[in-house]
Amino acid sequence: MKKSLIILFVATLLILPIMASAIDFTPPSGGIRDIPTLIDKILTLVWQFFIGLAVIMIIIAGILFLTAAGNPEKIAQARQAFLWGVVGIAVGVVAFSITTIVRMAVGG
Repeated sequence: MKKSLIILFVATLLILPIMASAIDFTPPSGGIRDIPTLIDKILTLVWQFFIGLAVIMIIIAGILFLTAAGNPEKIAQARQAFLWGVVGIAVGVVAFSITTIVRMAVGG
């Protein structure tokens, strides 16, 4: 268990600079003036964080596959980790799509 935590920590340290460089820290001209703009900015930040976390989870599942060394129990664990990573990505995409669909239906 400690080995996977170390791998997660190292992967997070490697991905963090990439995620930080993707965030636009320049404030909008005049600041955020209304609630929909604030909500949009928060959702964008959450989406970027989610994508980074999903990539880390898939990488961890790949590492689990590589380190299984033919052990059926470890392969089953890696397969389950990959499956839950894909399910998490699907849930995130559906959740973000729902907010986009509602925004388009309301006319915003």
